Amino acid sequence: VVGLGGSATTDGGCGAAAACGVRFFDDDGAPFVPVGATLSRISRIDASGLDPEVARIAAMCDVDNPLTGEHGAAAVFGPQKGATPELVRSLDDGLAHLAQVVRRDLGVEVEDLPGAGAAGGLGGGMVAFFGAELRRGVDAVLDAVGFAQKLASADAVISGEGSFDSQSLRGKVVLGVSRRTREPGVPLHVLAGRVDPGVRDVLREHGIASARAITPEGMDLEEAMERAGELLSAAARDLAKDLA
Repeated sequence: VVGLGGSATTDGGCGAAAACGVRFFDDDGAPFVPVGATLSRISRIDASGLDPEVARIAAMCDVDNPLTGEHGAAAVFGPQKGATPELVRSLDDGLAHLAQVVRRDLGVEVEDLPGAGAAGGLGGGMVAFFGAELRRGVDAVLDAVGFAQKLASADAVISGEGSFDSQSLRGKVVLGVSRRTREPGVPLHVLAGRVDPGVRDVLREHGIASARAITPEGMDLEEAMERAGELLSAAARDLAKDLA
């Protein structure tokens, strides 16, 4: 099992692949290890040297973003890590180029694969280079803790997120929980450090009964982090009163 996280690399999994024996060549036939800035230099991929010890892999990811495009690895996660609009375009072009070479040399289509954009494109790389199965990390955790059995006797479910925004509705924990609670009709309530106003209009369609921010209006991030436990407890008490 490989957990996917950390999108600052944006190398489409090339670093991991190179470490396990996959070779990348430029137009001059020289081998190199691609990074985000040099993905467009890839001319050929040779996976014949892949370490034979690599076993069947399940890759756990918490988003369903494709590899490229407006919802892809670079466009969505790049700005979070400090990428400028120009750099985002460059990284996205590099990932698109990588997907084309992967399609030609390895016969694997990953560009529009849900989850391929996880962890800077590592999701796509795990499928392309290792034949991995992409699984939602939240589903694996919920199964491991026996969530279905606990849900059967629950009157309500409370989930949480640091920042509850549009990205939360693309496969992260809250959405994974809502998929389980929606069918039996168990109300799901979200407590988050902050709640983006833009998601309030779509809560119902995702089976979410309410979402509230634990951080008071005007409180800066540093103070909110220092008082996170206190704020969460207070918000939970307020929610419990509303549900009583």
